[in-house]
Amino acid sequence: MLIETLKSLFQRDLNRLKEEISLYKKEENIWHIEKNIANSAGNLCLHLIGNLQTYIGAEIGKTGYIRDRPAEFSLKDISRVVLLDGINDTMEVVARSLDLLSEDELQGIYPILVFEEKTTTQYLLVHLTTHLTYHLGQINYHRRLLDQSEG
Repeated sequence: MLIETLKSLFQRDLNRLKEEISLYKKEENIWHIEKNIANSAGNLCLHLIGNLQTYIGAEIGKTGYIRDRPAEFSLKDISRVVLLDGINDTMEVVARSLDLLSEDELQGIYPILVFEEKTTTQYLLVHLTTHLTYHLGQINYHRRLLDQSEG
């Protein structure tokens, strides 16, 4: 039951991420940062892709994905189309990987130490949904602020 709920939440919010990236009036604003905003929407998008491809795709789905976390925050000016392709690929990887999990495996210890202490796979997956939603909200706010200032 939880697996289907997680799949639904990841699909919903990754679709929202695609929508947010698509809604920027000016594509270059995806990469805009100013004042105390440290990360652009583009970098947050890359971070979410890397995060889910690593903790769900590589670990659960055994995709072979190798994360370059510093690049998630240092790359700039990647086209909207490339970002959207990355989100689409991540959606497929997440769904396929979660299909491999059993309800019993959810209760097991997640094999990578992500926090200070080991957690269950279930805990980590729920955390990943809230992490996605947190950054999705930042991207939404970033877009609305920039679109408003564009008039």
